[in-house]
Amino acid sequence: MLNNSSPQTFIFIGRSGCGKGTQVELLEKWLKENDSKRNIFKLETGALLRNFIKDDTNHSSRLASTIYNAGGLMPEFLTTWVWSCEFVKNFDDSQHIIIDGTPRRLNEAKILDSALKFYGRAKPIIILLNVSREWAEEKLKSRHRMDDSSSDVKRRLDWFETDVVKAIEFYRNGEDFYYSVIEIDGEKTVEEVHSEIVSKLGA
Repeated sequence: MLNNSSPQTFIFIGRSGCGKGTQVELLEKWLKENDSKRNIFKLETGALLRNFIKDDTNHSSRLASTIYNAGGLMPEFLTTWVWSCEFVKNFDDSQHIIIDGTPRRLNEAKILDSALKFYGRAKPIIILLNVSREWAEEKLKSRHRMDDSSSDVKRRLDWFETDVVKAIEFYRNGEDFYYSVIEIDGEKTVEEVHSEIVSKLGA
């Protein structure tokens, strides 16, 4: 599945708590070790949004901060604007792309689809980390983070089922078969999950 002659695009999707961030870092490290001449464009929507809301002089940032602190889901226009700006300002088409935290809704998946086709990215790879809701819930609660209260955990897991699943189906069932979807057992150890990802990528 990996093509060493051209840059690749990887989109990580899974329930909250499935370990996407960790696996993104491991894949990034693996790519740097095995394709050192090619740079990586890593898109982390959550980090971009957190940086955005730090600007308390900006009205939009203050509104977004209120939503964030209440554990709400950001409006689609804002998340799309954040990662779109990152593409426009910093993307070089010679780079590998690794995306974490986008899309979270069907409409966002369609907009990202238009961006990837605009940049001529061939056969993006969806890496779906499969974990049960119960497994994810236990993982989130064990982290003891301020935003991992029972109500916040339930809200984020509900979002996956009501919104993110529709985006996954969009990638699975696209008429042009533009995407490759690989499913990974995310309930294994960190090392085993990474090994399965690399294996299924054909490396």
